Amino acid sequence: MPYRWTADAAGLIAGYLLDAALGDPRRFHPVAGFGTAAGALERRLYQPRRRSGAVFTAVAVGVPVLAGLAAARATRPVPAARFALTTAATWTVLGGRTLRKESRTMARHLESGDLAAARGRLNHLCGRDPAALDEPELARATVESVAENTSDAVVAPLLWGAVLGPAGLLGYRAANTLDAMVGHRSARYARFGTASARLDDLLNLVPSRLTGLLTIAVSPIAGGSPRETWRVWRRDRGDHPSPNSGQCEAAMAGALGVRLGGRNVYFGRSETRPFLGDGPRPKAVHLKRAARVSGAVGAVAVLVAAGGALVRGGLGAVLQRAGADGKGVSR
Repeated sequence: MPYRWTADAAGLIAGYLLDAALGDPRRFHPVAGFGTAAGALERRLYQPRRRSGAVFTAVAVGVPVLAGLAAARATRPVPAARFALTTAATWTVLGGRTLRKESRTMARHLESGDLAAARGRLNHLCGRDPAALDEPELARATVESVAENTSDAVVAPLLWGAVLGPAGLLGYRAANTLDAMVGHRSARYARFGTASARLDDLLNLVPSRLTGLLTIAVSPIAGGSPRETWRVWRRDRGDHPSPNSGQCEAAMAGALGVRLGGRNVYFGRSETRPFLGDGPRPKAVHLKRAARVSGAVGAVAVLVAAGGALVRGGLGAVLQRAGADGKGVSR
């Protein structure tokens, strides 16, 4: 098997472990730098048209993908360099530790009754207006964000890293960042953000469903039942307006035995989401359980991704041998 696929598999695991141990870099985070650069590009290209948004998305995602491909090609002759590249890229794009930390921090604020601190912390997880939210609504927002971001910040980048190596890691994170920047519904981005939103939806089709299935499998870690989680997931996952978020949130609702969904108030707009799950509204205790579920899903996902990278390498080796044999046949 070509060493580079083994290096990718090992790099995915090493990068995951770095994120689990250290979390996001505290200063000079590459994703924050990308966001700054993408914001500058948006100011140059913005027009309230879908075509302009498509050009913006193509450039902003294409550059990291090409950079990842070039770096992977440059490190191909040196296994240690390829491993280091994949490790660094994986650590850069993952956000599992930070996600779990924010969930537990919110739980502490709610347990102590400090709603002011909890409301001030919510923007670390999502863009809802926390001003009028009580404990159950703050807990619900946190659980829903943990469920969705377990896919967006852990499972999806790992899977795309397994498929495309460093280019997949960087390209996925770029697309997901653009969706957070311009993919939401607003007067400014109603048309310009369409391409970014659609690309993010496409890239998360498989990861979100895998996240749902893994949540079902690890549900006992939160006191849940795989059978009940499966039932809630099958029944409710299609009710969410997002083609992907419902997969994660319905499974989390089933695993925790809570009811998610309801009215979400953002700054300047509101949305009413269908209910997911059959239990009571979430409380602080459910946030700690959600963090455990998220961590367990990530641990299984990195093994799946590493295995996928090895399988890709095995198939590549078979195809290379077949091509070499074909060239050697005289006609």
